[in-house]
Amino acid sequence: QVQLVESGGGLVQAGGSLRLTCAASGNIFSFNRMGWYRQAPGKQRELVASITSGGSTNYSDAVKGRFTISRDNAENTVYLQMNSLKPEDTAVYYCNAERIWSVLRRDVYWGQGTQATVSS
Repeated sequence: QVQLVESGGGLVQAGGSLRLTCAASGNIFSFNRMGWYRQAPGKQRELVASITSGGSTNYSDAVKGRFTISRDNAENTVYLQMNSLKPEDTAVYYCNAERIWSVLRRDVYWGQGTQATVSS
């Protein structure tokens, strides 16, 4: 059973920083891709950033240049460094992991989420 446990959320003023951590059970090398999603009240969950097992990263336009995703394979942990935070970054942030077996089959796992609130 795969478990993803997020931490690091909290309340910060606009312009501040937070670092989110996602600790995974098992070897994260087994995941083809890991990422961070967020969901604000009344909005759909959206991709924030992702990183492949090979280290390639992808960011949404809304966070590009401000957020950085990274992984520590030895610690089975993925991080999201969030700088220059804006009130519109306020959301519940979810860690995501995927194993891709084929075009038709992939295993997807989610953490329980961590709240990040940015005050103006």
